[in-house]
Amino acid sequence: MTLEIVKGLLIPFIGTTFGAAGVFFMKKKMNLNVQKALTGFAAGVMVAASIWSLLVPAMNQAEKMGRFAFVPAVVGFWIGIFFLLLLDHVIPHLHVNSEKAEGPKSQLKKTTMLVLTVALHNIPEGMAVGVVYAGLLSGNAQITITGALALSIGIAIQNFPEGAIISMPLRTTGMKKGKAFLYGVLSGVVEPIGAILTILAARFIEPALPYLLSFAAGAMIYVVVEELVPEMAEGDHSNIGTIFFAVGFTIMMSLDVALG
Repeated sequence: MTLEIVKGLLIPFIGTTFGAAGVFFMKKKMNLNVQKALTGFAAGVMVAASIWSLLVPAMNQAEKMGRFAFVPAVVGFWIGIFFLLLLDHVIPHLHVNSEKAEGPKSQLKKTTMLVLTVALHNIPEGMAVGVVYAGLLSGNAQITITGALALSIGIAIQNFPEGAIISMPLRTTGMKKGKAFLYGVLSGVVEPIGAILTILAARFIEPALPYLLSFAAGAMIYVVVEELVPEMAEGDHSNIGTIFFAVGFTIMMSLDVALG
C-alpha cells in the first residue's frame, strides 16, 4: 500500500517534468493556439476531477446527514475558494502572455513570478491528490486505490501541458533550455509536498475528510475560473480552448468512472 501511495503522489509530478522537457524538442516560442488548447485541456481535467473525484465523494461520505449531505461540500468548497483568493493576493505572480504582475509589489524577476504562477496552480492539485490518498489510508470504503490512481493520472495528464506552458515562455526571455526545463520542474515540486502535508493533516482530522475533499475542489475551480479560462480565451476569438476543455473534461470523467 505504501508503495502504491508513493507512486500515486509522484505521478502528477512526473507529468509536469515530461511537459517541461518539451522545451528540448519544441520551437523557441509556443504557438498561441497550441497554448490555448493546452490551457483549455488542463481546465477541463481540473473541473471534471473537482466534480467526480472530490465533490461527489465528499457528499457520499456525508450521506448520514440525509438531505443536508451537501453541507460539508458547500462549506469546504467555499473555504477552498477563499484560500486561493488569499494566496492570489499575498504571492506575487505573473501570468503567461501578461506584462502586469499580480499580488503584492515585488522585485522578483519575471521568470520567478511565472514559475510562482504555475506553482500556485499546483497547490490545490497536490492537495486534491493528497486528500484522496488520505481517505484511502483511513480505510474509507468509498475511496478505492483505482479511484485514487485515476485522479493521479488525470492530474498528470493536465500537468503535461502545464509543464510545457511554463518552460516554453521562459525560452523567449533568453533562458537556456536546461534552465527553462529546471524551472518547469520546480514549478511542480509543490504538488507532492502539498499532497504529503495534506495526508499528514487528514490522518489527524479524519472526520473532516468531506470538508478537505471539497476544499481541494474549491481551490481547483478557483484556479480554472480565475486563471485558466481567461488565458484560453484571450486574444482573437477562437473555439480551440473550448474544444480542448471538453476533451480534457471527458477524458478525466471517463478515467474516474472507469477506474473508480
